[in-house]
Amino acid sequence: MAGNIYIGEVLENEEVQENCFLMKLRTAPSFDNPVPGQFVMIRIAGLNDPFLSRPISIYSFSRNEIFCTIDLLYRVVGKGTQILAGLIEGSQVEINGPLGNGFDTTSVRKNIVFISGGIGIAPLSMLIESLSSKSEISSSQMIMYPGFQSISAVVGLEKVDRLCSDMNVCTDDGTVGEKGFVTQIFKKDIRQFKPEDTSIFACGPRGMMKALAEVLNKSKFICQVSLEERMACGTGACMGCAVAIKDKEGAMSYKRVCSDGPVFDLNDIIWD
Repeated sequence: MAGNIYIGEVLENEEVQENCFLMKLRTAPSFDNPVPGQFVMIRIAGLNDPFLSRPISIYSFSRNEIFCTIDLLYRVVGKGTQILAGLIEGSQVEINGPLGNGFDTTSVRKNIVFISGGIGIAPLSMLIESLSSKSEISSSQMIMYPGFQSISAVVGLEKVDRLCSDMNVCTDDGTVGEKGFVTQIFKKDIRQFKPEDTSIFACGPRGMMKALAEVLNKSKFICQVSLEERMACGTGACMGCAVAIKDKEGAMSYKRVCSDGPVFDLNDIIWD
């Protein structure tokens, strides 16, 4: 799904955790309402180094009659995001978006489980916010499993803590919450959920997603996942973010995370 290019003005760009920033952007009112799970490609307006834009999930979105506000929660992982982290109020960026295909929420079930790893909490936060606005969905239905490496990496919990009835925070080293990988913690609780009554949404690093696929292997759970892959163009032209997927006949094909995803059915992804 191709987006349009807009100029955005930085309203805030605050370091909310070590090497993790929350950027608030103001852009034109013509910006399309994003679907939870979609992303934008960001680059500094007029800057050619680095040339490529950086993909960042949309953390929150709002609009009024005059402008739209886009919140981006991102971690500094390389040269491009390091440059973004240095932007000050009033700086201008180019925004291409909203891009990709987001989560399908047309038929969520009685129990709604969210599983995140690290900065993967960002797109799930927008999803939780969107679902909580629906009159037919209550906070008692929403259960969150956020996983982080350590207490120093914990980010983005304030909003989801208000909206979910049950928070199961865990860290790899046990410095906050329960000790262990988030997929291990969820596996211990999985018998609480009936597959026919449960929708699962997840986002995190590839290793976490593969582990979740092993936990849910041959079960009847429906699980949508947002994949984190390196992207160059963000529109599907370069094929740099292709992943192996099972087609309807079970044969292997390749899909582009940026344009065919980033959201896929977990059962369709080929990990090996």
